[in-house]
Amino acid sequence: MVRTVLGDTLPEDLGVCDAHDHLFLSSPLLSGQELDDTSAVRAELTAFREAGGGSVAQWTPYGMGRRAADLPLLSRDTGVHVIAATGLHQAAHYAPELLTELRGRLAEVFVSELTSGIGASGVRAGLIKVAGGFHALDAHARWTMAAAAEAHHATGAPIGVHLELGTGALDVLDLLCGELDVPPHRVILGHLNRSPDFVTQRQAAESGAYLAFDGPSRANHATDWRMPDAVHALADAGHGDRLLLGGDTTTAAARSANGGPGMPYLLRRVRPRLELALGEGLVEQMLTANPGRAFAVDWR
Repeated sequence: MVRTVLGDTLPEDLGVCDAHDHLFLSSPLLSGQELDDTSAVRAELTAFREAGGGSVAQWTPYGMGRRAADLPLLSRDTGVHVIAATGLHQAAHYAPELLTELRGRLAEVFVSELTSGIGASGVRAGLIKVAGGFHALDAHARWTMAAAAEAHHATGAPIGVHLELGTGALDVLDLLCGELDVPPHRVILGHLNRSPDFVTQRQAAESGAYLAFDGPSRANHATDWRMPDAVHALADAGHGDRLLLGGDTTTAAARSANGGPGMPYLLRRVRPRLELALGEGLVEQMLTANPGRAFAVDWR
């Protein structure tokens, strides 16, 4: 079952899935661009639904303004399934005192949010989100990934990994799947499109992990325009069943209502672009069947 904010549901009920996005998000690194407007989230989800969307995985983790208590009503009102996340991002997103307070109990927090609920909201997370660094894993990343692995072993939950500028995928897999014994098919690697290294992408797919191509192009990222080639190469190598698509909206300026691409961009522009290059069947698989498997868990 897929654990959504309205309860557990069948994978096939997700419909077309934005496998990595943010409805609410706040961070000292994004001061003034917080995603904290409930009305804006409702409008964004409605626009996504009208474009054909059925579900979204919100990768906003612990301590970054995920507004879990607001998610059930928004999901119910818009008809879009929402998967919430526990987990912890890079250290720069948090006050040092909070990280100190979490020492020794991080895995416990993750497990509690996956099984009992996030705070007093009662909303259970269906995903653990952690993050690597730029071409490396620092002590913070190793600490959070160890806690994520412990929580996975206790619950079965999938682990989504922010790859900084798309780098470090193989180091992440060495740690999570090698040292920490997480099954590769329980790992979702985010942002691989930001580093169009086809060799690394293929090695990551060969491990059995899921690869998320998430977020429209930025000026310094070879994303949208290289994505068809990357997906084509992976599909030709037999890894079409490991690929996911997402939007990764992280700032208020990126909302569609504010003139940005927003969540609908995934279906309005990315989907037809990929269909022209790859065919409708593979793109449909990336948007429906693949996320259904990636987020489905035999919950413990």
